Amino acid sequence: MSRASAAGPPLGLAATQRVKVNEIFYSIQGESTAVGRPCVLLRLTGCQMRCVWCDSEYSFYTGEWWSLDRALREVASFDCPLVELTGGEPLLQPGARPLLTRLCDAGYEVLLETGGGVDISAVDPRVRRIVDVKCPASGEVENNRWSNLELLTAHDELKMVLADRADYRWARELVRQRRLERICPVSFSPVSSTLEAGRLAEWILADRLPVRLSLQLHKQLWGTETRGC
Repeated sequence: MSRASAAGPPLGLAATQRVKVNEIFYSIQGESTAVGRPCVLLRLTGCQMRCVWCDSEYSFYTGEWWSLDRALREVASFDCPLVELTGGEPLLQPGARPLLTRLCDAGYEVLLETGGGVDISAVDPRVRRIVDVKCPASGEVENNRWSNLELLTAHDELKMVLADRADYRWARELVRQRRLERICPVSFSPVSSTLEAGRLAEWILADRLPVRLSLQLHKQLWGTETRGC
């Protein structure tokens, strides 16, 4: 269920009490260790990165301002215990962190998908932070916030999207050098247009790399161009 509007923010609300929402929908979680579970996904507007393989460019600009109270009501309308805040880059919005805390307070299991370029230290510790590490082919490797890796716990997750063999080698060495699998689950996901999933699986097996292969289940179910899934 996509929502878009040029309307300004709700009058009288501080920046921490509102979020600009690109869309909200109920679907099967397609990635992370929660893959396959019913989930409410709340996508916020805006992103500071421009990854060349991005599949959600539509979220960069359009959206509708909601109060945090409205966001909670909209999430509750789906009657689902699992909620993910995603983007774009949700942490660019001052209201994202208070919203995450309020979702936790309301009893939800809360996931945050972040591009890895913004500080995650102030995110409520009850939230499972799914943090991207941008590989070279993304065009955004220089914008990784490496200090985020020092903040991860076993409750969190790391994700790397790989476009080619060079990306794989780079990601493999990062995992090995930092022993990332000892911190939290690590997922490798192929860019479907440039890297076959079977080839990536072969590389992971050959190197006995302690990572998970993530294949974006939602795209396998409903296709790569369908929104709200």
